[in-house]
Amino acid sequence: MSRHSALRQSLLSVVVALALLPAAASAERLALTAARLVDVDSGTVRNNAVVVVDGERIVDVRSDGQVPADAKRIDLGDATLLPGLIDCHVHIDGQSGDFYTEAFRRSPIDNAVKAHIYARRTLLAGFTTVRNLGSAEFIDVALRNAIQRGEVQGPRILASGLAIGATGGHVDGGTGFSPYIRFEGFSGIADGVDAIRAKVRFDVKNGADVIKFMASAGVLSEEESVGEPQYSQEEMNALVDEAHRWHRKVAAHAHGTEAIKMAVRAGVDSIEHGSFLDDEAIALMKKHGTWLVGDIYNDDYILTEFARLKYPESMLEKERKVGRTQRESFQRAAKAGVKIAYGTDAGVYPHGDNAKQFVKMTEWGQTPMQALQAATVRAAELLGRNEQVGAIRNGLFADVVAVPGNPLQDIRVMEQVSFVMKGGKVEKGAGAAP
Repeated sequence: MSRHSALRQSLLSVVVALALLPAAASAERLALTAARLVDVDSGTVRNNAVVVVDGERIVDVRSDGQVPADAKRIDLGDATLLPGLIDCHVHIDGQSGDFYTEAFRRSPIDNAVKAHIYARRTLLAGFTTVRNLGSAEFIDVALRNAIQRGEVQGPRILASGLAIGATGGHVDGGTGFSPYIRFEGFSGIADGVDAIRAKVRFDVKNGADVIKFMASAGVLSEEESVGEPQYSQEEMNALVDEAHRWHRKVAAHAHGTEAIKMAVRAGVDSIEHGSFLDDEAIALMKKHGTWLVGDIYNDDYILTEFARLKYPESMLEKERKVGRTQRESFQRAAKAGVKIAYGTDAGVYPHGDNAKQFVKMTEWGQTPMQALQAATVRAAELLGRNEQVGAIRNGLFADVVAVPGNPLQDIRVMEQVSFVMKGGKVEKGAGAAP
């Protein structure tokens, strides 16, 4: 045997020997302790809470205050532990600003450069999972992947890629401008059954976890109506059929009553906004098990800030028509027992302020516990991730947040998240890396 052959044989023996050794011990186990824990599965509060974390997962949940001998204790004192929060409707790669600056002086590259900042703000506000509904140039897919690789700090992202919509509709950024103006880049515009099916496939091909489309007109765009349907029933049916064929859930932007009903009949998984619900729409949503994701904090911010940001008066006038009616619709849906998941439309207002909606949800029909469940276990169910996130339960990812005091007595404390753990890593508060 030559010298080189002997060396290779020796190295191979070492590799084989190392492979046969027992796996290295996992990182030190952690035990989070606090005065209370909100058990969103049962809708109860447990005192003397202890959550034991091993690696990425929760391995024990206790109410006796006892910390296992092999676990490092992180004591959060007179705080309440909750599952990592979930926002089912964000635009994490953008932030609304001056309308004409956004349209003519910035590009998706500007959004991509800043997206990680918004992701970090969202995570540190306690939102460990988000669903991003509409993103230029697949920025949300790239951001999701970078977070998964550990390159930037942020929540788990379910990305939609391009929102799909009709020519001249809410997704068409060229509406209202000169027909000679052209916007370059990927487009979500698709008309007709075949083109819509192709656009769904294009989103899936490029990494979309969920499909988002515009069933109706909207507020912050230049087409005239707020809520008129912008696809035919046949087109909506085809879109949902194609998305479900690829095992993707469908979120329908829908303000107007008829558009909501059409989207529900088509089989969408969630109605976003749901501003003009009537009794028939509510009954249809209950019959089909369709979720409502109502962004009912947004109105406050838009009406106070968007005039300053130089948005067209036509958009502000549409918001004046929508705001209170949307909240009244939310209230009626909550009373009727429609399934509700938490979603804010963050990006229209500042990222990191996602928790401000809790107050509005309790003002407009939900109890504090129901609002907390909407942002945890219910949201996880909508996303199809309830075996991974959404509760403090054995086997789930160790996504845990803490707030001072008791949110069931004062829901505003949800805006004061003091501790954030995502997948067993402390991102904010005691034990976080400097």
